[in-house]
Amino acid sequence: MLAIAPFFRFRNTIMQTETFSEFLDNHPFDSIWVGDGASLVRQVTNRDIQLFAAASGDVSPAHVDAIYARSSHFQGIIAHGMLGASLVSTVLGTRFPGPGTVYLGQTLKFAKPVHVGDTLTVSVKVLSRDEEQHRLRLETRCVNQDGVVVIEGEADVIAPTESLRIQRTELPEPLMADKNLRYDQLLEAAKRLPPIRMGVVHPCSREALEGALDAARLGLIEPVLIGPESRIRALAEECGFDLGAATVIDVPHSNAAAAQAVAMARNCQVQALMKGSLHSDELLAEVVNAQTGLRTGRRVSHVFVLDVPRYPKPLLITDAAINVAPDFDAKVDIVQNAIDLAHALGNPMPKVAILSAVETVTSKLRSAMDAAALSKMADRGQITGGLVDGPLAFDNAVSLAAAKTKGIQSRVAGEADILVVPDLEAGNMLAKQLEYLGDAQTAGIVMGARVPIVLTSRADSAHSRIASCAIAVLWLNHVHAKPV
Repeated sequence: MLAIAPFFRFRNTIMQTETFSEFLDNHPFDSIWVGDGASLVRQVTNRDIQLFAAASGDVSPAHVDAIYARSSHFQGIIAHGMLGASLVSTVLGTRFPGPGTVYLGQTLKFAKPVHVGDTLTVSVKVLSRDEEQHRLRLETRCVNQDGVVVIEGEADVIAPTESLRIQRTELPEPLMADKNLRYDQLLEAAKRLPPIRMGVVHPCSREALEGALDAARLGLIEPVLIGPESRIRALAEECGFDLGAATVIDVPHSNAAAAQAVAMARNCQVQALMKGSLHSDELLAEVVNAQTGLRTGRRVSHVFVLDVPRYPKPLLITDAAINVAPDFDAKVDIVQNAIDLAHALGNPMPKVAILSAVETVTSKLRSAMDAAALSKMADRGQITGGLVDGPLAFDNAVSLAAAKTKGIQSRVAGEADILVVPDLEAGNMLAKQLEYLGDAQTAGIVMGARVPIVLTSRADSAHSRIASCAIAVLWLNHVHAKPV
């Protein structure tokens, strides 16, 4: 089994190896002599590199594309040379000589690359003084944690003539969301596995066909295109798509495509399904058919996998696409399906928050009563593999501050990996709000059937479709790795 624990890591934050004082003090020219200097120590994070790329516009793949960078001779993301050099300016402007310094010129030699996680010691030292113009020539050096010089040069500055003490300006914390981080992690993990044979049901729109072909091009799936062959080939020609080695199964219309796809899944001719341009109900009606469908002992449910910029880890939401008003027994399966998917994505003990409008158990809200019973079932081992707690309101499920304010004692509150919603309306609105107002990236699959099903929407991005295929690959790998 391939674990992808990095998918559940917390987001990078700016890391510094030293704290800064409240004030900036300078060194006037008359107090400075040859050999004097100062330094700072800074650890370079991926977030630093992304912020610098955003500010400078330098999005060279060596700095921002993890997959490309790993294949380069640097074998990973490297910092911009000028990011390291900018730290020289930090020393000169804030420490030595400090406020009032006029930066005139700089020579630079980039000796070695700076990688993510490197700790740089950035130092300046006076080489000569010009009494008449109050100018200083300084040696500048950046040395990594191994004592290797990565950047060196000389700076020319005009030093201040008066002592200054200025209060440090507090800058707002920039929100920097790497929309490709977890997408790349999913892709990297899935691409190390063999592609799965996926039946693409009625791919008769540009979005549906393109999503399948993109996933095939990335080595995630071997597409079996099920639909009117003449229409599929005409669409591919119109859009300039190369069907390549994709198998096309000719059926007359969308209903026949859904029936054929489900039959192929039952007969193990495909390992997974992807919804194309037909309506979800058409496909799901065939999937849940008691005689010819793909039902198992579990209730079928959908699990959204979201990467929310303001949340430090992936967030799973269920069920927001299939079960309109699930009863208690259905919710048991919905919870277990989500826990099982979290395991496949590398989280061995996900924290599951059963949502309601309030965090107190009350008979006035069915969702609160269901949540309390589901939590007790988990305590008794009737739901396994996760920490389950509820009822929890949305705020105290995802915010430690909110949970502490309300005095909630819980191993789940404020740190939920999975949000189980009361019904489809609440879940769909929550997922769409996070996507469109919270700038979340979304993916997800249908669980509980004999095969995973990628249930795409016409509004889904290419990233969402491909990430959903990657999740299906990882799920199948997880299932096949389980002992029988």
